[in-house]
Amino acid sequence: MQGANLSAVTEFILIGFSIFPHLQLMFFLLFLLMYLFTLLGNLFIMVTIWSERSLHTPMYLFLCALSISEVLYTFAIIPRMLADLLSTHHTIALMACASQMFFSFTFGFTHSFLLTVMGYDRYVAICHPLRYNVLMSPRGCACLVAWSWAGASIVGLVVTSAIFQLTFCGSNEIYHFVCHVKPLLKLACGENVFTLAMGVGLVCITALLACCLLILLSYAFIVAAILRIPSAVGRHKAFSTCASHLTMVVVHYGFASVIYLKPKGPQSLEADTLMGTTYTVLTPFLSPIIFSLRNKELKKAMKKTILNKL
Repeated sequence: MQGANLSAVTEFILIGFSIFPHLQLMFFLLFLLMYLFTLLGNLFIMVTIWSERSLHTPMYLFLCALSISEVLYTFAIIPRMLADLLSTHHTIALMACASQMFFSFTFGFTHSFLLTVMGYDRYVAICHPLRYNVLMSPRGCACLVAWSWAGASIVGLVVTSAIFQLTFCGSNEIYHFVCHVKPLLKLACGENVFTLAMGVGLVCITALLACCLLILLSYAFIVAAILRIPSAVGRHKAFSTCASHLTMVVVHYGFASVIYLKPKGPQSLEADTLMGTTYTVLTPFLSPIIFSLRNKELKKAMKKTILNKL
């Protein structure tokens, strides 16, 4: 009978921004504008790459895939968050919560894997320019994108299935605006919760650190190759092709480390909630800005696209 009662949770309550009752309308307007900008910015990047033949190269194929993952990631989280900001009922069904966790982890890790692939692309372009067309063939690029999506889907499936095999007991209030691992673990009961939490944390941190280390390794070779270029103009030109990617890597992994690597300790609910927005709202918002402003080829093509539409 006790087991039946413990497994009877069919929905959760997302506390989210209800801890800021007087700021909810302001948050709604701010996040709505940021979400619309994220969608339009990424769609504009995709349309520009699709329509401009000079951008039909591996680097921009990866950027297009990155924009798609960004749109899908925000779609998995932000519309629900915006609806909750205007509603007094913040319930979410168990299966809807599991779906949101799966898609947010899948698209989030797709972003990480694609950034790693883009780092490899820059490494090949600068360190092995004569072999670039062979190593980064259309089929090879398609495989790298496909493996990024497949790997991220596996991570999302492993994390979600592990969390939702737990028994949830006591309160059904999730102290977050999204179905995230940490607040759900606090609602779980059973002897295997700690072991499972360690396992999930290990999977996420290992995947993030592996991507980060591969990117660092790529840039170590890139920097070494750039320093061997005799002219300052040549060095600047080579490094400028990496500027937007490197900036996005710093932003992405900087905010990801805040979420996954922050030390345990007393932290207010307000701080946790606001910290969560850096990775779910702010990073996707900054992505199209970084790639459009710090990439001269893309910026030129976007201006051309706008002028052609006028």
